[in-house]
Amino acid sequence: MSSSRSRRQVRLSRALGIPLTPKAVRYFEKRPYGPGEHGRARRRTESDYAVRLKEKQRLRAQYGIREAQLQRVFEEARREKGLTGESLVELLEMRLDALVLRAGIARTIAQARQAVVHRHIVVDGKVVDRPSYRVRPGQTIQVRSRSQVMVPFQAAAAGVHRDVLPTVPEYLKVDLEKLSATLVRRPKRDEVPVTCDVQMVVEYYSR
Repeated sequence: MSSSRSRRQVRLSRALGIPLTPKAVRYFEKRPYGPGEHGRARRRTESDYAVRLKEKQRLRAQYGIREAQLQRVFEEARREKGLTGESLVELLEMRLDALVLRAGIARTIAQARQAVVHRHIVVDGKVVDRPSYRVRPGQTIQVRSRSQVMVPFQAAAAGVHRDVLPTVPEYLKVDLEKLSATLVRRPKRDEVPVTCDVQMVVEYYSR
């Protein structure tokens, strides 16, 4: 990740109140307040709209997606049975780039997306270069064999990202040495390691 992009991610992390990258975690520990000269000042009470907007931005940032993509998945979640907010996170979590990250094949969501776009990832043996591809339960994602010799993937196979990533969730069966992971079943919201009050996001889109 370039240093300017890295700085942007740290700044966004501080604005949203959640660390979005391992580097941001370190900054966060030093300066747990918003960016800018007024970051330390006690914030005026935010409006209901501002609180909901921030929660939606947090969710978007954790998956590194555009507004239009989030809205599309929200509409899909709304049509499902059950709680819309929970469905929203569960559907986002089945994105190919999200699962590449959760498996420990990448260190950040941006790296995971890059691995997919650059055609390093196969799903059930076929190259998929769309980060938004929805992985189905039973499907296996893997770094394609000719890419496995690349330094970043060798490092991933050695487990170097594991120290900065959450524990592998129950819905993923990972064989890191083989750089592969199988989605065992649909994720449940409470297992997904994202920080978000999903009800606020639902209220934001339902206003």
